Amino acid sequence: MNVLVVHNFYQQAGGEDQVFADEIALLESHGHRVFKHTVHNDQISGLSKITVAKKTIWNDEAAAAIRESVHANSIEVAHFHNTFPLLSPAVYSAAHRGGAAVVQTIHNYRLICPAATFLRDGHVCELCLGKTFPAPAVKYNCYRGSKSATAVAATMLATHKTRGTYRDDVDAYIALTQFARSKFIEADFIPEAKLHVKPNLVSPDPGFGAGEGGYAIFVGRLTESKGILTLLAAWEKLKAPVALKILGDGELAEKVKAAAANDPRIEYLGRQPLAKVYEAMGQASALVFPSVWYEGMPKTIIESFAKGTPVIASRLGSMTEMISPGETGALFEAGAAGDLAATIEQLFANREKLVAMRATSRREFEMNYSADRNYTQLMHIYETAIANKQSSTV
Repeated sequence: MNVLVVHNFYQQAGGEDQVFADEIALLESHGHRVFKHTVHNDQISGLSKITVAKKTIWNDEAAAAIRESVHANSIEVAHFHNTFPLLSPAVYSAAHRGGAAVVQTIHNYRLICPAATFLRDGHVCELCLGKTFPAPAVKYNCYRGSKSATAVAATMLATHKTRGTYRDDVDAYIALTQFARSKFIEADFIPEAKLHVKPNLVSPDPGFGAGEGGYAIFVGRLTESKGILTLLAAWEKLKAPVALKILGDGELAEKVKAAAANDPRIEYLGRQPLAKVYEAMGQASALVFPSVWYEGMPKTIIESFAKGTPVIASRLGSMTEMISPGETGALFEAGAAGDLAATIEQLFANREKLVAMRATSRREFEMNYSADRNYTQLMHIYETAIANKQSSTV
């Protein structure tokens, strides 16, 4: 199969970039011819605000480039990861009219929330869900704290919902969880039959970890949305001598350093190479994932399962679907430091249970997040998209 994979890189690297690379490697390992088309948000610095706004809503140049690639390379499936802001939804129409089946992976909630997170002022917000024009987002400056930037994102969404771009020019969507799929069904502008569920993958397999370290671990960006403040507050309340290793960097790094300086149980290791992350994750007794937003599909959780490390996460959004309490980890009330501390104490008091969870967590990875499982699901979605494209053409 000839596949065109398209991605707009953000200025700050994230999980979407890794999924883009992982799925290309997966396709190539099975003999498919993969063509890439990428742009990077670093280009924005050389453009005027008006130019960026125009490209966000409808980018003729990007559409022409996609159409040319589809024709030149006999593309059967055009798979988009991110089109915001430089590619615009115009690329769907270009690929579709060029003859390719169009697939879009929905990594976040951008199509139904200009901020992409359903998060405002540290709390879940769904005011824009179901609205053709997401006016509340403009009112609260939800995208980058800017009213003008939010208005552009809102206009893009309203334009293409009204035009029918999302309904007609995309043959299949990949939602990462049933929870995310349910939100897009609730928004009611994408046909339910086009919304498929396929999780992210971790490949190559990092292998089963020993889990002999006896500590908890946090891996991720040190931001409010990732719940780092909840984590630090929980350790202030925690009476048990449970060690915590924190790996990552971000805007709240200084708060983490201060907490580590004041509490000998906390060790801040900063940003680490992937091999070191896997080593620390595999030795940990549990991963703590205290995010305060719905999340798409945190790769950190999948990686933890791959290492056999159970996960203690917020009872919110996709985390409730990924984690089975008592089997692959535990859930606590999002943002509630006291509940997290109590959950940590209860879990770490039962070492035998923690050890038993390791095998179950590893099995969860093998059954749902391995490369082989992911490839089978991806091919089914591609074949469905091609059938939908042929049906719409007729």
